[in-house]
Amino acid sequence: MGRGARRGTGRQRLVVVGGDAAGMSAASQARRLKGPDELEIVAFERGRFTSYSACGIPYWVGGEVTDRDRLVARTPEQHRARDIDVRLRTEVVELDLDRGRVRTRDLESGAEAWTGYDRLVLATGARPVRPPLPGIDAPGVHGVQTLDDGQALIDRLDGSPGRRAVVVGAGYIGVEMAEALLGRGYEVTVLNRGEQPMSTLDPDMGELVRAAMDGMGITTVGGAEVTEVLTGPDGDVRAVAAGGAEYPADVVVLGVGVEPETTLARAAGLPLGAYGGLLTDLAMRVRGREEVWAGGDCVEVLDLVSGRERYVPLGTHANKHGQVIGANVAGGYGTFPGVVGTAVSKVCSLEIARTGLRERDAREVGLRYVAVTAESTSRAGYYPGAAPMTVKMIAERRTGRLLGTQIVGREGAGKRVDIAAVALTAGMTVERVAALDLGYAPPFSPVWDPVQVAARKAVAAVREAD
Repeated sequence: MGRGARRGTGRQRLVVVGGDAAGMSAASQARRLKGPDELEIVAFERGRFTSYSACGIPYWVGGEVTDRDRLVARTPEQHRARDIDVRLRTEVVELDLDRGRVRTRDLESGAEAWTGYDRLVLATGARPVRPPLPGIDAPGVHGVQTLDDGQALIDRLDGSPGRRAVVVGAGYIGVEMAEALLGRGYEVTVLNRGEQPMSTLDPDMGELVRAAMDGMGITTVGGAEVTEVLTGPDGDVRAVAAGGAEYPADVVVLGVGVEPETTLARAAGLPLGAYGGLLTDLAMRVRGREEVWAGGDCVEVLDLVSGRERYVPLGTHANKHGQVIGANVAGGYGTFPGVVGTAVSKVCSLEIARTGLRERDAREVGLRYVAVTAESTSRAGYYPGAAPMTVKMIAERRTGRLLGTQIVGREGAGKRVDIAAVALTAGMTVERVAALDLGYAPPFSPVWDPVQVAARKAVAAVREAD
């Protein structure tokens, strides 16, 4: 049944493809604004769960979160109780935009069917990068994208007599999984294609992360291009080959990154950006399609600092996208203006944060800049528990506009990046950041907050450069 068949009935149908953050947030918001007599909502999810925190999987694996269900914000049954028709283990395999319908396949029975829509939300998320290497599909090689992935990894860890783990990739997932495995008593080796972990940081800040990880007992190997996963006579993983060396492994965790899952969108001819993500307007409507919206890890968004489209797959954005989409689908109004690229993570006691542009990003968009690094402490130096913190700040030459901030330190370091995130969003100069009226007391900060210490150095660098 296509769109035309329901016109005049007074009740429209919203079809949501993807049952996690963006999709179910959109469905829930639309339901708040329109009742079931006005809007039918059908959500297709190929997995077994809805509305869960994939970001929490490393902490579940590591044991900080003891119950898988604590990662689930809202179950399918809870959505259904609000008249949202959630259909699990059902994959959308084709979009027919001309006739306003989607083709689905029941993953249990294999049965296929067409479902018509008046409005369509694409929230297909991201897919983990899985290099096409020999042995990559061997038992003992795990990704950590879904709750099912997390459970499979935990089962492997619980049942393995060995205690050697190799993590491939040193981005956010890689370092978080390294911590989780270390906490479970494994000898952990992290193989990274780049020279330093955390490519979202500049190399000098990444080196701080590497040194700290080494000090925690995590072996980090930079410049290690993985060429093969080696298996034993039983077909099970036994080692990872990289850079001419072999690294013994009883379990391998892939943390190479993700890319937008836009296979359906590409086949349907919808507009994609340089990173392969869907392109939308500020209302999260797919460009050129009045009846189609998209959000979450399958879209590209505007970078407010560089003015260019960017791929930033984070749950914070996905939930905001869903709220905007749900409002617009239900006849209201909402916009998502863009991002500044804020992210925070940790490995054991080390906190890692960044927002805005790296030096490389600034060069790529043709910005002239200065970069400074400042050492400070999380509290007044004389107060018990004060820990070192390194803040790097990048500012535009001549104008002094803040372009980016990176922070590496111990307790109290990570969330300080929010100061810079707000400043970036507001287009503030480093001079204004240095003058901000921030909270101060010795248990919380030195007299000059570490972010402001870096801002003062940036002010001086801008003046000197001019």
